[in-house]
Amino acid sequence: MYAKEKRKILIFLIFFIIIVFALVLCHNIYMKTVYANSEETPYVKISNAEKIDIEEIIEKNLKNNTEQIITEEVNIEYITQYKNNDELPIGTIQVVQEGRTGKKQIVKKRTIDEYGNLYEEEISSTTIIGVVNKIVEIGTSTTKKSYKITEGSKVYITSDRAEVKSDSNEQSRKITTLSKNTQLTVLQVKEDWCEIHINGKSGWIKTQNIANIYSNPDLIKENNKDDIKYSFDMALDEPSGLSLEQFKKILTDSNDINNIFCNNAEYFYYIEKQYNINGVFVAAIGIHESGWGTSNISKNKKNLFGYRAYDSNPYSSASYFESYAEGIDFIARVLVKYYLKPRGTSIGNGETAIGTYYNGNTVSAVNKKYATDNGWAEKVYNFMEYLYKKI
Repeated sequence: MYAKEKRKILIFLIFFIIIVFALVLCHNIYMKTVYANSEETPYVKISNAEKIDIEEIIEKNLKNNTEQIITEEVNIEYITQYKNNDELPIGTIQVVQEGRTGKKQIVKKRTIDEYGNLYEEEISSTTIIGVVNKIVEIGTSTTKKSYKITEGSKVYITSDRAEVKSDSNEQSRKITTLSKNTQLTVLQVKEDWCEIHINGKSGWIKTQNIANIYSNPDLIKENNKDDIKYSFDMALDEPSGLSLEQFKKILTDSNDINNIFCNNAEYFYYIEKQYNINGVFVAAIGIHESGWGTSNISKNKKNLFGYRAYDSNPYSSASYFESYAEGIDFIARVLVKYYLKPRGTSIGNGETAIGTYYNGNTVSAVNKKYATDNGWAEKVYNFMEYLYKKI
């Protein structure tokens, strides 16, 4: 900025000098005419003002500038692509390709003036390195049943008692023992073992002791409204436990004039299965930040959460997603990875939490780093409470 201001001042001074020379020239011509009729004509020197080349002067001042080519790398998260699969029953998901984070390589050209100040900067190229998007298939069949246990499967204990180990081998430490019909969510599968999440902890259980819940229709039922507990200080790094139909019910609302939340209710259910996060909480953030999907950022950029919408220029800086499903999945993963879990905590798929903005796992804890509005937590929780009461 300093160099650009310097250039403006230089141009102004040159034009000022030209005007002064022009005035002097006019004055001398006038005086020459006056003295022409007298006996004595003074010597008049003609100004060379019209010979001045402004561009040449500017060019000479820029000759001392130097150019630099620099390369920067920033971390970049993968996105999740959802695809329908009529070979899977409704309400089930199957991960067919795991996601992998990567880097964005940015090449910039910088111009530095003779005083060492940045005169100009422009991006020459950007290259994405190592990012692999996650691909998840969504069951759409109302007739077919698939009992295969995969990542994200909802399972239950089939034996009278089943031990949960700290690692995927018999010699590892026992964490707890679970009783028959206990329901769990599979985080990942490794040979004859499944990593599961129970009581805020993860552990490993033999696959011979569990079965896909869809193999036992008697266990598939909606949660009773009286069984659902919620409060302002509830832990958000645990699923709400709502069924797919219950998510569709609470997100069908007259305030949703564009039917954005209604048409994408299933994805708030699927993120619970993949990331162990409260989907009602994520939906409430989206409702609050987008005004039930009416904001320009949500309509034009499919960004319900105001992600990267910085106060200085919210619309331009906000992230763009190809679909609402991508945005819902992305923000759920970001919340788990950076806000809800302390650094080093296993979050499945071989990943661990970064915990950059971790202050706890409640809505008020997330507020400390996620939003500049100190009243954000109460506003989001009010929407959570509104949705829970619709069950």
